[in-house]
Order: sequence, then structure tokens, then C-alpha cells
Amino acid sequence: MPGNDPITGLLDQLAAHREQVTRLDTREAEHHSALSAQLAELAGQAAGISRTLQDYAAAITRLTATSPVGAETDGYRPGPAPAWWKPAADGRHDPVARLRAWVEQVYRPGYGHLAATLGPCWDQHDLCLYGLDIAAELWSALYLQPSRDTALLSAQAEYQARLLPALAAQLATETTGCGHTRPSAPWSMP
Repeated sequence: MPGNDPITGLLDQLAAHREQVTRLDTREAEHHSALSAQLAELAGQAAGISRTLQDYAAAITRLTATSPVGAETDGYRPGPAPAWWKPAADGRHDPVARLRAWVEQVYRPGYGHLAATLGPCWDQHDLCLYGLDIAAELWSALYLQPSRDTALLSAQAEYQARLLPALAAQLATETTGCGHTRPSAPWSMP
């Protein structure tokens, strides 16, 4: 009886198992290959993210690094804001003197009708001290740079067209009808 031979039955079972093991090996090799490709892709993405983070960290370090005010290589860097909220006797003299120099040397000669609206009593108004400090520091940051690119040019246009007119309007409102004594003639343009 050939169909009842136990050795033939065992050989048939072994052949069936070999086919099944071969299919499993092939399937697992394909899985391994696909997972290896995905792992390589993820490693590449992680390396790219790491480089981006390093670039951002370097940029943040450059932006937050302290440099001397007015250093030729870096251009102008604003200093700390004056403490206008403190009483008048507490260190206002020097910051007001710097603002007065900027108003007389830059603002009044260079900004025509905008500067003409600033009342002579501006140094007696905290709002004017805040506003002129901002205007002077922005002007310095925009115009005291060693070079100019399109981003700086755009910022200068924003300052000229939007920011300075808005600040000048606030200053004019504050120093008009405030009750301080006025000279007999309004401020004249140079």
C-alpha cells in the first residue's frame, strides 16, 4: 500500500512545512526591507530637524547676543528704555537731554509738518517722552546701520508712512490745549 507508507507521509509534511517556511521567510524579508527603508527615511528626517534646530538656535543666539551700542560691525542697538514712570527727579535729566538733542537735530529739521505740531512743552508730558523715545530709537535703529537691504528699506518706509505720523498725532494732541504757556509765535520751520 503506497498511500499508507509513513515515510512518504512524513516527507510530504516536511515539503509542505518547507514551502510554508519559505513563504514566511520571503514575507519577513519584505517586511524587514520595508521597515529598513522607513527607518532610514525617519533617520533622515530627524537629521534634517536637528540641523534646522541648530540653525534656529544659532540665529537666536546671534539675535540675543549683546554687542556694544553703536559698534560699526553690528550697527545701532537700542539701549534700555528710560524709566519715565519714575518721579521727575529720579534720573530723567540725561534721557530728556538726549531726546531734546534728537528733536532739535533730527526731528524738527527733517520731519516738516509732523515735527511742527510738537508743542514746546513736550518735555513736561510723559506721553511725549515715551513717544519721542520710541521715535528716536526706531530712527536710530533704521538709519544708523552700516548697510541697507530691502528689509531695512521696507522698515524705513513703514516708519515714515505709518509709525511716525501716528506718533506725531499723539504728541500734537498731548501738547495742544494742555495749559502750559506757549511762546507768542508758533514753532517755525527752519
